[in-house]
Amino acid sequence: MTFQEKLAQFAELAVKVGVNIQKGQTLLINTTTDTIEFTRLVVKEAYAAGAGRVTVNFSDGEIDRAFFDNAPEDEFSKYPRWISEQRDELIERKGALLWIDAADPDLLSGVPVSKLSAQQKAAGKALANYRNAVMNDKVAWAIIAVPSKQWAAKVFPNVEADKQVEALWEAIFKTVRIGEGNAVENWQGHLENLDTRAAILNAKRFAKLHYTAPGTDLTIELPDKHIWQTGASKTPENTSFVANMPTEEVYTMPSKYGVNGTVSNTKPLVFQGNIIDDFKLTFEDGKIVKTEAGVGNDLLQELIKADEGSKYLGEVALVPHESPISASNILYYNTLFDENASNHLAIGEAYPTCYEGGSALSPEQLEEHGINTSITHEDFMIGSADMNIDGVLADGTVEPIFRNGSWAF
Repeated sequence: MTFQEKLAQFAELAVKVGVNIQKGQTLLINTTTDTIEFTRLVVKEAYAAGAGRVTVNFSDGEIDRAFFDNAPEDEFSKYPRWISEQRDELIERKGALLWIDAADPDLLSGVPVSKLSAQQKAAGKALANYRNAVMNDKVAWAIIAVPSKQWAAKVFPNVEADKQVEALWEAIFKTVRIGEGNAVENWQGHLENLDTRAAILNAKRFAKLHYTAPGTDLTIELPDKHIWQTGASKTPENTSFVANMPTEEVYTMPSKYGVNGTVSNTKPLVFQGNIIDDFKLTFEDGKIVKTEAGVGNDLLQELIKADEGSKYLGEVALVPHESPISASNILYYNTLFDENASNHLAIGEAYPTCYEGGSALSPEQLEEHGINTSITHEDFMIGSADMNIDGVLADGTVEPIFRNGSWAF
């Protein structure tokens, strides 16, 4: 299969499996200038699939950096109203949203944490309606990624400079199952396998999960009505979509106040264009009460201070250590990929869809049921070949879920 054929399959995959565009549906694409050639393919594929109107918002890394380096201080506490209004219109029209990421992991390195924090809070407030729609699957949305020169150089520093982007393209193609046969059909089989895992966990009704690994001894209680989900979701109109491509996870929500112990990260967290690494979190009754970080400690502190909910967890995700991304031994410095190479947790908001009837609950009702809400949702990786996870049933019976980083069933 030629490179151009793989690109065409990737564009088709994003449109037909990722957002699963419907006849006459509006599609909004957010991306960067690094992706323009591939984005053109996606736009044409979307129209071929019947999209009504496709709109593309391009950003540029240097321009984004210039904002943080040069804008007046009071601008970081503001957020453009047109962005929130554009997304509100998309939600109203039951459109679809596609992110094509090519971000430089070090783009905002050195920017004062106060600026990053102020802008995060402003965006969180302005995009509350959009975040609610995404977290409750009210619109079809998907995130994919393509290489940029800066990102490829970070992932493959020992590869010749003129071959780094090519190397990252090939790695990405493998993660999204492109290169052998029909990619759309490959994904259908893959999602069925994940559904089987989720069905087993949902039948078990575990009351708690107990994680043990070097630097980790953590117990997570699960709500009585928790639901294990996979990467395949459905809108209220029963349109299926896959939010993350690649995806290898089966996930649910923790009970907000039922997390206790310590957990250590096993891969770097790229947050706000900076890297946070070598960190440990300590929880008491769900709340983060202590943090330690070798890299990016100030930014980690700001992350968990974004609002009250950012001091709690919102997601529990299981990914075997032998997943294709993990087996590649490539560190992507991009959460979309690295979270699918490792068991992970998320600081901040929970997906209400992981609770029976959760999408119909008000914020106050979510709190009553121990479901976390926040302006943040940041995944961080904790899995390794040394991790064991036990499921604890309501009667205290303990059953293995993971042994040495792999499924125990």
